[in-house]
Amino acid sequence: MLIETYADLICPWCYIGKRRLARALADRPRVQVELRWQPFQLNPDMAAGGMERSAYLAAKFGGTERARQIHLVVEETAERDGLPLRLDRIRRTPNSFDGHRLIRIATRHGLGDRMADALFHAYFVDGLDIGDRDTLAATAAGLGFDFAEIKTLLNGDTETTAVFNADATARQLGLQAVPCYIFNRRYALSGAQEPASFLPLLDLGVEEQEGVTAAAD
Repeated sequence: MLIETYADLICPWCYIGKRRLARALADRPRVQVELRWQPFQLNPDMAAGGMERSAYLAAKFGGTERARQIHLVVEETAERDGLPLRLDRIRRTPNSFDGHRLIRIATRHGLGDRMADALFHAYFVDGLDIGDRDTLAATAAGLGFDFAEIKTLLNGDTETTAVFNADATARQLGLQAVPCYIFNRRYALSGAQEPASFLPLLDLGVEEQEGVTAAAD
């Protein structure tokens, strides 16, 4: 079963949703899954260097107090899912485009899912600026990639067109919020759903696969 996750690296609900999907998959060990990350930028017009966090929160939520209330809900939800977030450590809201490029580079080596996890952790736990190419290269080095090689790739145009096109496809599909999960390019599930919400679609995938196998026999 192909599961494509449309998400952004600066979206805490995408991080929570990723953990919940993993829990659902653990409950369905029979399901053979290919997980594929698809980019969706929540702030496609963000400056390349990002912006100061307090200014971003004031613009997005109308003030730091409102942002604090929302963050508290997010952190409490994440903690229940085993993801202790530290949103107070974040000093800049980054442009996530290069992060999406890095995930696609890692995907070539079968490490796209692990790279997404590493970038989520770097941002939401360590408070790092994942729009900074040195930070991205260091994160990749933690997964065994060569720092200098990744920095060179990011300084070039590797995967730039692919990320642009994938993000454009998401908008053409009508996506306006993430996370959104597409199963076998036929069924969609939006939002950071509880693990149980994924199970019917995972079961459907098994039934369809067994039906194809039986027909082939």
